[in-house]
Amino acid sequence: MREGMERYQSWIYLLCILVGLGLGLASPGLASVLESGLWPLLGGLLYATFTQIPLVRLADGFRDWRFLSALLIGNFLVIPLVVGGVVSGLPLTPAIQAGILLVLLVPCTDWFISFTHLGKGDSARAITATPLLLLIQLLVLPLYLWLLLGEAWLQLAVGPHLISAFAGLILAPLSLAWVTECLAARHRKARRLIHGLGVLPVPLLALVILVIAASQVTSVIEFSEVLLQVLAVFIAYLLFAVFLGKLLGQLFRVDTFQARTLAFSFGTRNSFVMLPLALTLPDALQAAVVVIVFQSLVELFGMVAYLAWVPSKLIPEPPDGCS
Repeated sequence: MREGMERYQSWIYLLCILVGLGLGLASPGLASVLESGLWPLLGGLLYATFTQIPLVRLADGFRDWRFLSALLIGNFLVIPLVVGGVVSGLPLTPAIQAGILLVLLVPCTDWFISFTHLGKGDSARAITATPLLLLIQLLVLPLYLWLLLGEAWLQLAVGPHLISAFAGLILAPLSLAWVTECLAARHRKARRLIHGLGVLPVPLLALVILVIAASQVTSVIEFSEVLLQVLAVFIAYLLFAVFLGKLLGQLFRVDTFQARTLAFSFGTRNSFVMLPLALTLPDALQAAVVVIVFQSLVELFGMVAYLAWVPSKLIPEPPDGCS
């Protein structure tokens, strides 16, 4: 069952996007109810994903300087330079520019792990890197916004949103998974639980995708003219990010699984954490909120494509005997 779901996961996610869009259009009230369950679903998804990875291997990730160097240079040097340079040169309103920058400047710290796991990347490295990714973005996001948007944006970036999201979506499920694995070393029932949880990442991620599509479709339609301006930007970014992952993987000579992890990290952005920040903006800049929501929908389609393309075509496993 698990192998069958993972084999057809791209189609499952695509179907859930379409069903979610249909539900959101047909019943906005139901979409609002579904949205209230988004964060618990994300927490459950990450707990199920974490239990499938031997957490005792996590310390190895900090000794892998080549992978970490590629990950940090890509996320915090190359991507901000390219995104900042391109967006500042586009004829967009301040609100739209702000939305694009908020959502593309910093990497995802939650479902990127699940996509890495399902896309046959190095999940242990992804988990190891997540606290570091979050810590660095806490430090550099105010600097990015100050440099690109001005001093008034410093206060927006300095707040409890990133920390609360990290505690709820990373620390809590990671700690619970660690306890579960410790119990599994002694108790057969815990081992059976971990085995059963291995079936859940695909259906849970499918539910997350459905909820996001259902809850955000109305906002996207209301600002459709605005979003047509940024669609090309987000598609171009996804293409840039996946090739950047392959390029840096080659430059730093990481293995195939780590190169896939780079691609998924660069391609997924922190829209779930940036959205609460954007909601604090004045009314004149509320278009930024819709831009961030729209990016998450575009990213969903992009990740469906990544799952089908990255492990099989772009970064395939080398032939036996080759490095």
